[in-house]
Amino acid sequence: MNAIYLDNAATTSMYAEVIEVMQTSMVENFGNPSSIHQFGRKAKATVETARKNIAKHFNVSAAEIIFTSSGTEADNLILYNAVLNLGVRRIITSKIEHHAVLHTCDFLKESKKISIEYVNVDVFGNMDVLHLETLLTASKEKTLVSFMMINNEIGNLLPINKIVDLCKKNNALFHSDTVQAIGHYTIDLQATMVDFIVASAHKFHGPKGVGFAFFRKGFGILPMLHGGDQEKGARSSTENVHAILGMEKALEIAHNVLEADKSYIESLKIYFMNELKQLSDKIEFNGLSGDLEQSSYTILSVRFPVQNEMLLFSLDLAGIAVSGGSACQSGSNKGSHVLSEILKNGEEDKTSVRFSFSKFTNKEDIDFTISKLQEIL
Repeated sequence: MNAIYLDNAATTSMYAEVIEVMQTSMVENFGNPSSIHQFGRKAKATVETARKNIAKHFNVSAAEIIFTSSGTEADNLILYNAVLNLGVRRIITSKIEHHAVLHTCDFLKESKKISIEYVNVDVFGNMDVLHLETLLTASKEKTLVSFMMINNEIGNLLPINKIVDLCKKNNALFHSDTVQAIGHYTIDLQATMVDFIVASAHKFHGPKGVGFAFFRKGFGILPMLHGGDQEKGARSSTENVHAILGMEKALEIAHNVLEADKSYIESLKIYFMNELKQLSDKIEFNGLSGDLEQSSYTILSVRFPVQNEMLLFSLDLAGIAVSGGSACQSGSNKGSHVLSEILKNGEEDKTSVRFSFSKFTNKEDIDFTISKLQEIL
């Protein structure tokens, strides 16, 4: 059976070089980085070297990078610190953010009585920047703004520099979930003054179970996990040395081939969009995912002109891995909160599928997928 993987926004396959680095580390760096003997010091040195090398990709200092188990943990760590450590009493976000942010905001609202306000978005998932400005100027309470740089479902690119300017103008902190951007776009944190960002290595061909949070210098960090002084007291838990080194290697490779990969993957997305339109002119692209200038080149959210609850299952049987995105489909109990928010007039009932690409996707994968869609639909 064919094995076609078009779900790279969920996770990516690991580079062979990453696996090799991790295997070597498992043999050579088995010491606990907190131990003071030579084995511990060696492991600690590799972790700190990785921290410095990762920081260089973003033009920041190593002290501003805190290793975590995931992007979700990093989002939680940042939001918790904003409230418990930095005096934030109000969070402005949107209803199309990742649940790592939305559910944490809900918890902070209930447990810490934080005010949560939501910026309006239109039917394409566009952020209403004027509404954000209105919200920012409406209160003098210490505020954190939290928006994804790239929406994980519809691929929309945030107008991040506009958001940064508004936040600075109104003395608000700005956190961006950059999980879908890191490894795919260049992020210079001296040019774009975001206060907090997050990463998850498995989104750019690194290992699962490791990521990092960036806290701009000057913000103290209170740990959510207690029991040790790892990560300079910011996160108690023995560092996942092998995964950290794997993440470092994956990020190095991603940055070295970023422009070439972008050009190649974008060409596949264009080809797929054209083939889909040949299949049916009633097929639509959710959000801004059909706009090459305003969406990620790795994500295409497709809304088919029919309701087919078994579409994901049928594609899986054909050996094609994708993700869903509508309220009425196999494999999803709750449907997509993003599409439910932006689609109106029954459009949310149509079957939507998120296709997401990587450098390991090829034209033959696209052709086979198109042929199977034609059969199924």
